[in-house]
Amino acid sequence: MLQPERQILVVFPHPDDEAFGVSGTLAQYAKAGTPITYACLTLGEMGRNLGNPPFTTREGLPLIRKEELKASCEAIGIKDLRMMGLRDKTVEFEDDEEMVQMITKLIDELNPSFEATARAVVRAVRRIPEANRPRLYGLAFANNTLDRLGEADIVNDIRDVRDAKWNSMSAHISQTGWMLQEEAKRKDEGATEADNWFTIERMYTYRFHEDFEESF
Repeated sequence: MLQPERQILVVFPHPDDEAFGVSGTLAQYAKAGTPITYACLTLGEMGRNLGNPPFTTREGLPLIRKEELKASCEAIGIKDLRMMGLRDKTVEFEDDEEMVQMITKLIDELNPSFEATARAVVRAVRRIPEANRPRLYGLAFANNTLDRLGEADIVNDIRDVRDAKWNSMSAHISQTGWMLQEEAKRKDEGATEADNWFTIERMYTYRFHEDFEESF
């Protein structure tokens, strides 16, 4: 199998493209538990083959190919199939920007990332005249944060409101339980206060003079 992926989006114009091209690789990912979304743009209704020997008509072909597509996805292990509803043999005549937006919406839905949120916020603040623009602080916790951004310029001691921090995190117990358990265990073992989530918060002041894009 190729390198591990968190999520896979597959886009092909016709049913059976996935079977010929990548079904083995996708089956490996599916077996490993990787979520896969397949966006099939058309139902291949203009395909020349009606079966060998023929067992359908031109009018019946779309329904046949739709069921074949679903069966192929089941065989591969794809659980999220999107039939995008474009017409076969006309994809090349679709408006380019509309096609881009269709795929962008899929990507945004499947990958609702911090990055996308940050872009929207930065763009909104940037549109405010500089004289009235508020300070913009950002959190960064990617693995390469230090390499990309260096040390945070805002280092805030929060020990005086540690209980509020604890209670706030406890409110999200489904996501933070392991962290709270580790912190409680550390305290029970006599550990002294250290530089961690409950004592220090780090942020970066956004540097508009080092912006990430020239236009938006």
